[in-house]
Amino acid sequence: MNTADAPLHDLTGQLLIAMPGLADPRFQGSVVLICRHSTEGAMGLILNKPMTEVTFAAILSQLDIPQKGGIPDMAICYGGPVDTRRGFVLHSTEYQPDNAENLAINDDFALSATTEILRDIAAGLGPARRFMALGYAGWSAGQLEDEIGENSWLTAAAPPDLVFGARITDKWSAALSSLGISPLTLSSQAGRA
Repeated sequence: MNTADAPLHDLTGQLLIAMPGLADPRFQGSVVLICRHSTEGAMGLILNKPMTEVTFAAILSQLDIPQKGGIPDMAICYGGPVDTRRGFVLHSTEYQPDNAENLAINDDFALSATTEILRDIAAGLGPARRFMALGYAGWSAGQLEDEIGENSWLTAAAPPDLVFGARITDKWSAALSSLGISPLTLSSQAGRA
């Protein structure tokens, strides 16, 4: 059956976990939080590819945002190959900015892409839990469903403690563990029964 004819299983707020056989090097070993999924396509953020050459302090400096003392540095990740110069802050939902540019993903997550959230974080007024990424991952209509059908991705619930709390480099194995899967048991070969 063509995935275009299948009913959509909405993955908004879910994790994608890259299978070992995923050929695209930009996504190998990735954990992606799906921020929006519809019949028109999907958008998500890679959660476990740190960008060591970019710091939160440098971004604040570049945007002329003063940083209050005592604000912890926030790791910046490569969010995906689309629009890599644009920043996104994934955050807990208690933070409600004054503007309407806050995208509610579900009860646990929201997404902001404005300098207002960066100003609030720098002033110690931002969300309690947050994650910043440059760029995002995007899929056209039916593309993500096809990739899942080809066994490129596993899907899983997105517990906030894993999304915000697990060490960035441990998120892939933690996401697999949340499904009861050991990374050692996965094969890079895809198949169908």
